[in-house]
Amino acid sequence: MPAPARKAASRPRQRHHHHVYVVKLDDRVWNEARFRKANPEHQLGRPFVYVGMTGLDPDLRFDKHKAGIQANRFVFEYGLCLLPALYEVYNPMPYQAAREMEVELAIALREVGYGVWQA
Repeated sequence: MPAPARKAASRPRQRHHHHVYVVKLDDRVWNEARFRKANPEHQLGRPFVYVGMTGLDPDLRFDKHKAGIQANRFVFEYGLCLLPALYEVYNPMPYQAAREMEVELAIALREVGYGVWQA
């Protein structure tokens, strides 16, 4: 008698849960030499921002930055709020796509004159 056919192990589809996010930084960040050096093409009047990626909800990640938990120093000290209009359209996405989009978004914002920190 033949062996019963085995069901193929069905794996649940993984939901994409990585996000890029943009944090508006206080203008005082411009007093930081490292920030100025990273943004020689900053255009007067354009915002200062931090671009990051996370496996968490961007709101939760921002709260962690502000609480000093795995925080970027510029967000911890100068972070004001999230700017969802600059990133919502991309989220959520797979991990590798988020890694790439973080860099691409930072480059795109610099090209239009934003002061950008991206770690």
